[in-house]
Amino acid sequence: MNYTTQMDAAKKGIITPEMEIVAKKENITAEELRERVARGSVAIPANKMHKAISPEGVGEGLKTKINVNLGISKDCTDYSIEWQKVKMAVDMKAEAIMDLSCYGKTHEFRQKLIDECPAMIGTVPMYDAVGYLDKELADITVDEFLEVIEAHAKEGVDFMTIHAGINRRTAQIFKESGGRLTNIVSRGGSLIFAWMEMTGNENPFYEYYDKVLDILAKYDVTISLGDACRPGSTHDSTDASQITELIELGILTKRAWEKNVQVMVEGPGHMTIDEIAANMKLEKRLCHNAPFYVLGPLVTDIAPGYDHITSAIGGAVAAANGADFLCYVTPAEHLRLPNADDVKEGIVAAKIAAHAADMAKGVPGARDIDN
Repeated sequence: MNYTTQMDAAKKGIITPEMEIVAKKENITAEELRERVARGSVAIPANKMHKAISPEGVGEGLKTKINVNLGISKDCTDYSIEWQKVKMAVDMKAEAIMDLSCYGKTHEFRQKLIDECPAMIGTVPMYDAVGYLDKELADITVDEFLEVIEAHAKEGVDFMTIHAGINRRTAQIFKESGGRLTNIVSRGGSLIFAWMEMTGNENPFYEYYDKVLDILAKYDVTISLGDACRPGSTHDSTDASQITELIELGILTKRAWEKNVQVMVEGPGHMTIDEIAANMKLEKRLCHNAPFYVLGPLVTDIAPGYDHITSAIGGAVAAANGADFLCYVTPAEHLRLPNADDVKEGIVAAKIAAHAADMAKGVPGARDIDN
């Protein structure tokens, strides 16, 4: 193999086996796909160690993909229930599963997921650092953060959410601008912010970004640039904190591409319908047309218990205006951990939103099933 990552191959003019598979799934030519991967407007998250994967492409001109969140936590330690959710996600053709486990035998669960699951697997190493290392947050060292990233990469994780954009500059804007109703709702983002405040140090994922990229390039892990300052309420959308971080993410996107690391950029959050299209355009502009991965957006804050509907409305509008990847939201989102029924409802809602957007975007073959 005379290339390190899908992007490296694409830049060298090589069409990889993964590109062939994705091109067939998407009804486009492998050469068209290769050009988009070389530019960075499409990512194919496929770790070299994930042998069970059925590769998918995320980005320009491709079908909108959906992601399912699950995992082990202190409040839900039953592995069999989580595995039931995994099977359901695969059966219902979700293209990605994010393992957000933060308690107990995270390694065993993740390994089984990678060994058996054809969907792309994503993680948030920050969650695992806190749960797995079993130390006080302030005592976790930079080397330990990097070790967790390396461990996930070695196991076969295809994409990782890394909150590198909340550096001291972004954090300062957040503190100075004030006026947020819900502060920082991103779990990984708030942990990093707290670590920075406690230690007085720069965000380790930002300060040692080149080291992070070297690890990811070795295994061809796609970096999903996390939005620590995403709005947690419609009141907080498109504010100075969110946009300052987005500008940083655009700079970090280019740095990753220079090292042939594939990129996805994560986006909001909560916002009213009239702001969604502008946010999608802004992201594509500031982040150089990198694939955009959104949570929702949730278009109102008054529907706990029905947020799969709230987010499907926002997700359809977002994807029709350029978002490439929708993170599902379940009816349980703001209430409790989701059970299997919640997961099913979340997948169905996200799938409908993605398909509605694909018809609007004119994705090749999207209308066939309706006709």
